[in-house]
Amino acid sequence: MRILVTGGAGFIGSALVRHLIEHTTHEVLNFDKRTYAGTLSTVERVASSNRYRFVQGDICDADAVRAAIAEFRPDVMTHLAAESHVDRSIDGPGAFVLTNAVGTYTMLAEARAYWQGLDEAGSDHLVSAWGHTFGLPVVVTNRSNNYGPYHFPRG
Repeated sequence: MRILVTGGAGFIGSALVRHLIEHTTHEVLNFDKRTYAGTLSTVERVASSNRYRFVQGDICDADAVRAAIAEFRPDVMTHLAAESHVDRSIDGPGAFVLTNAVGTYTMLAEARAYWQGLDEAGSDHLVSAWGHTFGLPVVVTNRSNNYGPYHFPRG
């Protein structure tokens, strides 16, 4: 299994990364911004594993998240990236709102897009396989938002 862990250099995320590499056969992508609370020394003992990868990135950056997901193709995403130090939240609440709310939204949106794409690709491959196996005359098209007369206006 391929597991993407956001915040994998932080306190909780690094514990999960270490556990996954040391006690499973899963591949792990550690996606972390490396702020004041995240240090790669927490995953140093597993960093040389051929099942471990690190990408420095910000969960608020949709392009970076999308690229990491597209390259790694995870089966599971565990979102543990967060601003969590209470004293800092008082001095600079904007960073907390951005990372904890907007970053979480970005992760959800990119995860949804990734898995919807897999579902559609799976259907396309099934149709093509049946066409090849059983000699069915099939055509697979890649559509976008279709519209026209009689289309339901909120579809």
